[in-house]
Formats: sequence, structure tokens, C-alpha cells
Amino acid sequence: MDKILEAVVMSSYPNNVKQGLVRRVIEAAKQPMDSEQCWSMLELSTKLYLTGDTKYKREIGKEVLEVYGHYHPEEFEEFFNVRFLLSLLQEGYGPLGKRSHYVLDYIQLGLQFVLESPSANSIFSLLRIEVLRKVCERPSPKQCAKISKLLTQHPQCIPTGKHQVLFCQQLIRCIGQFQCVSEGEEDIMEFLEQVNKVSGLLQRIWRTQTSAILPSLKELFTIISSTEEQEAPSNALASVVQFVPLELMDGVIRNLTNDDSITDVQMMTAIGRMIDWVSWPLGKNIDKWIIALLKGLAAVKKFSILIEVTLSKIEKVFSKLLYPIVREGALSVLQYMLLSFQHSHEAFHLLLPHIPRLVASLKKEDSNSAASSLEQLAELIHCMFFRFSGFPDLYEPVLEAVKALPIPNEDRIKHLLGQNAWTSQKNELACFYPRLASKSETGKIGLINLGNTCYMNSIIQSLFMASDFRHSVLNLTEGNSQPLMTKLQWLFAFLEHSQRPAISPESFLSASWPPWFTPGAQQDCSEYLKYLLDRLHEEEKTGKRIYQKLKESSLMSQAVEHHYLNKTLIEKMFGGKMMTKIRCLKCLNVSSREEAFTDLSLAFPPQDRHVRGSTSVLPVEEIGPQFIEPPENPSQLTGSPWIRRKPPMAGEPAPPPMPVETLGFQEPGEQENPLSSDAVGVDAAKDPHSAFGEQACTPKDSRSVLDLINYFLSPERLTAENKYHCEKCASLQDAEKVAELTEGPHYLILTLLRFSFDPRTMKRKKILDNVSIPVVLKLPVLVSPEETEDVCQREKDRSGPESGFMSVVYDLCSVVVHSGISSESGHYYCYSRECTDTVPHGQPRDGTPKPASDKQLDFEIQWYLFNDTRVSFSSFESVSNVTSFFPKDTAYVLFYRQRPGRQSCPLHEALAEAGRLHGEPSLHKDLMEAISKDNILYLQEQEKEARNRAAYISALPKSPLWWKDFDRDKDDDNSSGGCSPAAGGGGSGSFHGLVF
Repeated sequence: MDKILEAVVMSSYPNNVKQGLVRRVIEAAKQPMDSEQCWSMLELSTKLYLTGDTKYKREIGKEVLEVYGHYHPEEFEEFFNVRFLLSLLQEGYGPLGKRSHYVLDYIQLGLQFVLESPSANSIFSLLRIEVLRKVCERPSPKQCAKISKLLTQHPQCIPTGKHQVLFCQQLIRCIGQFQCVSEGEEDIMEFLEQVNKVSGLLQRIWRTQTSAILPSLKELFTIISSTEEQEAPSNALASVVQFVPLELMDGVIRNLTNDDSITDVQMMTAIGRMIDWVSWPLGKNIDKWIIALLKGLAAVKKFSILIEVTLSKIEKVFSKLLYPIVREGALSVLQYMLLSFQHSHEAFHLLLPHIPRLVASLKKEDSNSAASSLEQLAELIHCMFFRFSGFPDLYEPVLEAVKALPIPNEDRIKHLLGQNAWTSQKNELACFYPRLASKSETGKIGLINLGNTCYMNSIIQSLFMASDFRHSVLNLTEGNSQPLMTKLQWLFAFLEHSQRPAISPESFLSASWPPWFTPGAQQDCSEYLKYLLDRLHEEEKTGKRIYQKLKESSLMSQAVEHHYLNKTLIEKMFGGKMMTKIRCLKCLNVSSREEAFTDLSLAFPPQDRHVRGSTSVLPVEEIGPQFIEPPENPSQLTGSPWIRRKPPMAGEPAPPPMPVETLGFQEPGEQENPLSSDAVGVDAAKDPHSAFGEQACTPKDSRSVLDLINYFLSPERLTAENKYHCEKCASLQDAEKVAELTEGPHYLILTLLRFSFDPRTMKRKKILDNVSIPVVLKLPVLVSPEETEDVCQREKDRSGPESGFMSVVYDLCSVVVHSGISSESGHYYCYSRECTDTVPHGQPRDGTPKPASDKQLDFEIQWYLFNDTRVSFSSFESVSNVTSFFPKDTAYVLFYRQRPGRQSCPLHEALAEAGRLHGEPSLHKDLMEAISKDNILYLQEQEKEARNRAAYISALPKSPLWWKDFDRDKDDDNSSGGCSPAAGGGGSGSFHGLVF
């Protein structure tokens, strides 16, 4: 019968004819027959099954084997013996070089017929040993899947005892070497199915023998932490982790992170490879294990590992959000990586170029998965905006991309940032600053944030960019007996000459720290600035003389020279004077008091109060000239200046500019003095660029700095509880108070009082109104008869000296921005430019209009954005628009520099002239040596870091394909069907790129 069957199978008849003949042979096989005939048929069917060159032959072999197993069990048991199986497993079947790939399938087929036979236990014992030997030979994924299928169907063949643990470990090593050589989608799906069968076997073993889990995981970690392998282990290892019970997670992670035998390089290699597992499409709980290990490393303060791995892997994780099949796990890992990386903006900024494209892709996908991911991504982005504010130039494209998505409230943001930070001890991360290989392209140097010290950094950079003040500080001689000023000198010197991209202001912080400030907490930068200037002033005032005196000006009288040379540096640079006058409305007696100031604190007018004079609502041609001539008729100044003002009635035309001498109160019925049109205003007549900036950047109902100054200088009625005690009347009386500037500072500091105490919440709330900032500002300054005479003589004006107002022109040089909604939180950064005198040598300083080229040059002075360690180029447009793009980012402290001209005081001209003559100051020997030594030390540190980093990077698994996910997304419009990443499927190329 075996000859007949062989002849039929080998014949050239059609398969349907063969099938009919084979049916007859199989039916005949069900009848009793002798042992020899059975053996012949079993040998033929074995041959057909193991070596048949077509699927049809193998199917016939299988059918015959099954028939003889059922109907001739004794002969089958005798044929399917231990020796025969050992030969099949060790030597194979068929000619050399063409050994059959179906041996394991054949054994699995035959086992079902010998389970009750006396030889069954011998066969099981043999297979326990042989399957262990097989996996030690590292079979292919297909053969491993067959072993797994065999053992899953016949668990009696699974190795036991110590061999079982060894079998699990070796099986994991096999998985670590799995590779899918084909990029076809069908082949990839088959590969994934094979991997799933193998990992499913491990799950079955672990369920029945939990003692095998930890040794298996130890082997897994050994594989992924190895730095000796030339090829990275397969991502298929991710399929193993998903079956580890989550209740073991804490213990496993604790053991790993506290194992001293594991080096940092090994740990970094392992976590890097685990993060690559987010691309494995069949894994469950993989993200949980990755996040748990990251948290475990943070708990033992392995920050160097976390930083290196985050910066090297975060872009790859982000790219996987393109694929719905792995999106959920990738997003979980991304969220933790970003929310925990709070000491630096580096990780978030790596993603900025990719975010708009990803958002566009997710919107195009239009699925529930994409919509949910977009909302979570937007929440994450706003958390990063909140944590790392101060980068408007980088954030604008991202903000534009997510503007239509929900914005989380601040409590939600603080909750997310608070629960995910690596550590609550900010100083523990002090040594892990952003990696900056060289200075910023701007040539400027940043300041390291020492834990919510951005308030100090922004003030220091603003003071440093005040060039006249910087030159004076750097010119201080050694041994000037001013310890705080000396520390500031050293800090300025390092900012000027260091080769580092950013320096630490730790020494200056400790010396200038207000004693009531809470360490590590956000503070008010204006409060710090006032305290710092006051300290510096008092330090010099109490006997510690400034070491370099300004050169005497030939224009200075002896009295004026004595007056100015007795001033401290802070008074010379930032000091101004203000006259406060109070007039009793009963007896008309006027009392006055002159006070010094270093900054003007500008309150916001009530919403219902219209402050006249803001140039933002005046046509350019109505803005008065830059300089108001002293009055020719002295009688104009002798009249009472106490004229009560009244607000204009609705619909009334704006009154024309009035002579500045009418500044003051105005009686009912008399004309109002539009203060800012002549006195406080944008220098539109002289600088059309500033007028353009004001018009272009002022929303319809927004406020201007000019509004706030006019409100500050406007009369205040003292009534009711605020009545004035008049000495002449000897009682409380209604009165009017007005403030007048009597001396304009060289550097004018304006603080916008944005913070007010809210008794309901017991917190300081912030006024978020957008305030437009003029580039050029004019202030009315009341001049004394002596000063008027001096000005008149210089201008050859023959009119008699008398008190009057002059307009003093100021150029904007720094803007400190607060990002946030409370003074106790948020972030500070600053825009600055180095305002210097642009009047060419030889041109008379008579206030005559400069040539157009000079005006253009003045307007285009380069702006810089200082944000802690990061310094970048910026522009006045960015300064003006920052609140429009980021409503919580508002101007807070403004620095203006007095423009030299005929209205300038002799001191300010001397300061400017000294700066031009001396150029960059020369530093004393000790300071220059300290800078030189530190620069050498920095170069040595760079060299050492480069070597260490090379060692770290070489240990990281290579992942060069992450960027292809973004590039491929460009062609989504040309993809067909549902296989593009945006469609939620996965074409052959994209799917292979995803998994491998």
C-alpha cells in the first residue's frame, strides 16, 4: 500500500484526481493490517511530512500519520520511540544541507498519540533536555515559535527545576537576537506573531512558577545593559516585560537602582534601550516600567543618567506619537520625561521644531486617539511654557500651532509640575546646568539660575547693559572699601571677559540677598533692585569713597562741581529728585518737600479714569517738540501754578499743546494742560520709528507707559479720610497734592505696579493689562533759576532766568518681563540693548535733529534677550509684542537712559564723555588674573567633559532613524489607503521604521 500511495503522490495527475485515490488509501489504512505494512506507511508519511517539497505532499503525510495514530496506536507507539525522536532532534531529517524545518511540527503532531503510552514519560524527559539545548543554540524566531507552540500544547515537556530557570533565561537571550529581515508588512506581522508566541510561553511558565520571574528579569537586564554587544538587542524584548506582574515592579526597580555592581554606563544603556521599546506595537505596561525605572533613578539621585538619556531619546519618543498603535505608551513616557526635566529647558526645546508638524498631522488624522493626544500634548506644552517662560521668539510657532486647543489653569499646571519633578531639593540639581559648548552667538554671557533666582539674573543683566554704570563699576580701583560693589565689579568683569557661556552669580547672590527673602522661593525683582541700589548707595555713603572721580567739566561751576562730586555712584547714575507740593484748598498755603528717588513706581489708573495726554491717542503732528524753550516773558512764570485741572468732557476736541509753564492745577473753566503732548511723550517729531512702534504695538484700548506717568504726575485730591493737616489752618483740610520732577536721573527706572494685595484670596494678584512701551520718552523736569540761567547761557538765550519746565529725553534700554500671574511665582527675563550716544564727533550737541541715517542707526541698536543661561538676539518688535502672544508675560521694570542734549545736566554729559574717552575700562591685576585662570579652568573642564561625554554617548544604543518619522510625514498626502501614519495604519516602510 505504501508503494501505491507514493506512486499516486509522485504522479502528474491533477490534485483532485490524486485526492480521490489518496482517500481510498486512507480508508484502507483504517482496516487491520500487519505491523510491517504499518511501519512502511509510517515511514512514507514521515518522509512526505518532513521533506515534501509542496504543501500538498506535507498535508497528505499529516493525514496518513493521524490515521495510523488513531487506528494503529501500538504500531505508532513503537515507531514514535525515544531513539527516533532523539535522532530527529539532534541529527535532523533529510539529506545534508537540506535538513527539514518541520521536525518540531512533526513531534508536536505525534505526541498527541503517545500521551498514554508507557514510553510517554521517557519522551517528555527527552524533550525537556532537547528543548533546552535547542534554545541554547539560538534558533530563529520561527523555530523558537515552534518550540513555544509545542511546549504550550504539551507543558509536560517544559524543563523543570533549575533547568526551567535556565530555559527561561536562554529563551530571553533568543528573543534579544530576534531580527525581522524583511520589510514586507505580511512578514512583519508574521514576525510579531512569532514573538508573541515565545513571550506567551514565558508568561505561562511564570504563572505556574513565579520563582523563575526574577532570574529571568536579571537576565533581561544583563542583555539590555551590556556595552560589549556590537548590535543592540532586539526591541522584541519589550514583549517579555509586559507579562511581568506589576506588583513586582517596586521591588525590582528598588533592587536595580540600589545595586552597586551596576555601573552608570550600564544603567544608562539599559534605560536607553528600554525607552526604545515604546516603538514595540504589541507591548502592554511597557510605559509603566520605563517610567518606574526613571523614577527609581531619580530617587537615588542618578541625575547624570537621567539627563543624558532624556536628551538623547526624547525626540525619538516624540516621533512615535505619529503612530496610533504605540501613541498611548509613547505619550505617557514623553509626559514624564518632560515634566520631570525641570532644571533646564533643553529637553523641551529639542522638540520645538517638531511640534507644529506633529500637531498638523494629528489634526489631519481626525480620530479619537489623535484628538485625545492633542489635548494632552497641549496641556504638556503649556506646562513647559509656564516652567520655562522667557523664550517668545522660540515659542511663537508652537503657540500658533496649539492656539485652538484647551489651556489648563495654573493650578493644574502646578499640580503636574509638582508631582513629577525629580527632586524637591533644587540645589541637588545645581551642578546639572544646560550643556552649552560655547558662548552664545551674541557674544553675551548668561547667568545660571541658582533656584528661582531669575529675578536677580534679569536685574543684573539690565544693570550690566547700562553701559555708563558698567564702565563706572569696572573702573573702580582695588581696595575701594566697598565689598558689595567689589563683588558686583567682579561679576561684571566676568560677564564681560569670561569664555564660559554662563557664569554662576552665587557669590553676589549671597552678598546681596535681602534678609527677609525666602531661599529657593520666587521674589519680586523690583524689591530686589531697590534693596541692591540702596545697599550700594549706603555702602559708599558711609565713608567708602568711589575711587575714580569724573574729570572736571569746564562747564561746571565750583558749586555745581562740589555738589556732584559728593554724590555716590548710585545717585549719579540712578538718582533723581522730585518735589511734592501740597496746597490747602482753604487758605491756599503751599508746602513743598523735595525727595530723592532711584525709581518711579507707576500705579495703574482706575479703569473708569481717562488720563489725558497719552501719545497713543494723539496724531503725530500734534505731539509737541522735543525741547520746550524757556519762556521769554518772566511774567508767565510768576503767576500761580496752582491751577485745578478738569477732565475733558466726552466729545470735546483735544486741546492744543499749551506752554509748559501752565503745568499744575487748573481752575474750573480754564484750559487743561495736556502734559504728555509736550512734556511726557514719544519723540515722534524727532524719531518717527518710535512713533511707528507705539502705533503698531498698541491695541485699541491698551494702556501706555505715558498714561501711567501722566497719572503719576497728575494732581491728587486729599479729602475725607485722606485730608491734609494744614499748619497754617492748624486743622485737617481738603488739599491737592502734585509731584514734579526737579532732577532727571541719568538712568530712569520705571516700575509698573502690577501687583496688588487681594484681601479675599490673601494673595498678591497681578494686573495683566498690556502696556505699550515707547522707545523714546520725554519727561517734564522743573528747572531752578540757576539751571535755567546755565542753559540760557549755553544756548545764548538772552531771556532772564526763571523757574520753568524742560523736556528731558530718554531712550529705552532694558525691559524686565515677568511671566506669570503672581509675584510669588512665575519667571523673569529681560530684553536689553546697549544705549550709547549716537551723536557723531564734531556735531554740535545742540539738540538739532540728527541726519536720517543717525536716526535709523539709533532705532536699530541691537536688542538681546537674556533668560538665565540663554542669551539670544531679539528686536524691539519682540519686546512690544510679547504680551500679545503671551498674555502672562508683561513688562514690569523699565530702564531708560537720558539722551545727551542741551537739556542734559553737566554730570550726565561728563559721564557720557568719560565713557567715550576711556572706552572699555582696564581691570586691576588681581581681577584679570582671576578671569584668566577661570578661562583656563573652563577649557580644561570642556576637555574632560568631552571625554566623559564621548564615553557616555558611545554606550548609548544607536537610534538614527527617529527623524525619518517626521520626514516621512511630509508625503502623507501622497500615501494611499489607510496605511499612512496619519490614517492610523502603517504602510510597509513606515511600519518597519516604527518597530525597528
